[in-house]
Amino acid sequence: MFVSKLDRPWLETPFLMQGFVVESLDDIDAISEYSQHVWIDAVREEWVAPEERAVAKGQSKKVSYINKVDTKAEHSAALQTYREARRITRTLLDDLRLGGVVNTEQAKAKATVKDCVHSILRNSDALLWMSKIRSQDEYTAEHCLNVCILAIAFGRHLGMSEADLEKLGMCGLLHDVGKMKVDPAVLNKPSPLTEKEFNIMKAHATHGRNLLMASPGIPNSTIDVAYSHHEKMDGTGYPRGLKSSGISELAKMIAIVDAYDAMTADRCYSPSIPSTEALKIIFKDRGTHFDDRLTLEFIKSVGLYPPGTLVELVNGLVAIVFETNTKFRHLPKIIVVKNQDKPLAKNVLVDLADVEKGKMEKTFLIKRALKDGAFGVFIKDYREQGLALS
Repeated sequence: MFVSKLDRPWLETPFLMQGFVVESLDDIDAISEYSQHVWIDAVREEWVAPEERAVAKGQSKKVSYINKVDTKAEHSAALQTYREARRITRTLLDDLRLGGVVNTEQAKAKATVKDCVHSILRNSDALLWMSKIRSQDEYTAEHCLNVCILAIAFGRHLGMSEADLEKLGMCGLLHDVGKMKVDPAVLNKPSPLTEKEFNIMKAHATHGRNLLMASPGIPNSTIDVAYSHHEKMDGTGYPRGLKSSGISELAKMIAIVDAYDAMTADRCYSPSIPSTEALKIIFKDRGTHFDDRLTLEFIKSVGLYPPGTLVELVNGLVAIVFETNTKFRHLPKIIVVKNQDKPLAKNVLVDLADVEKGKMEKTFLIKRALKDGAFGVFIKDYREQGLALS
């Protein structure tokens, strides 16, 4: 049934979505905590069933995607998409910082998300590579865009429809807009926050909700994610301390992606960690901080070595992961760029699947993932020249 009204104001409950479909006993239990009776909309009930009901719970009929172009062919287009998306994201956040709303920039934001979806549907590896390009001075803008890209790739893995990928991408792009209302001295503080400062920082979720609610045409799902992406399954999150049943599927997805991208980036108060370490932390916190099922699916989606990951091989060579191998996740295609302290004459593309086929020595297996900048190798330096391969 579609619940259209409660016996109390919506804002006095954890249900930011003003109207939703009841699909499980968990939903009923959550409603009963706050209401004695509700109103249902029989017409709306027919309108949302069955497709939207399934999408709301992440159980829509899966779409099977295949790469339409190879990674090398998509790289040039992905680079242009990323540059333009980063520019628009930066402008959008600057406007909000100066007191505006997501209004004139909304159409551009939608176009940006649509372009990212199209690139990832053609081939997800190329744009995921671009999301590894970091600038600490522009952390918030790049983080918002990267969460958008990673979320779309995650959604593609789950088999979400193109329309739902665009909805998810918009949630990722705007999830942290509330930070534009946080005092920069707190937002960019390089040392640990005091309790008072942490409370100021936590308020960005509420600021995000308010900013987006004041912006015409922003979907309820996007508002909900901005408000709820720091909630945790065990109820220890903020700002409302919601438990699993009160958190939307999209918010659960963005929470995972948000944490992963943050941990793998250099922040003013914390250095980055390798992707493998970030995944270990997320895996450890599944069921308490993060949704258990979605955590496992995200790990499958990202893989051990996502595109753009810097790695060291057993033989001492240093390489950048170029393209994932869906059959053998530990054997991606890589660009060998350095022999530790000695640069190579030219970049060499190597398919580690050849190890499995017996065509290459096992010393070419990946020893460990590295942080960006290890051995003097920075992903951004290979953004454009990385495809000059032999």
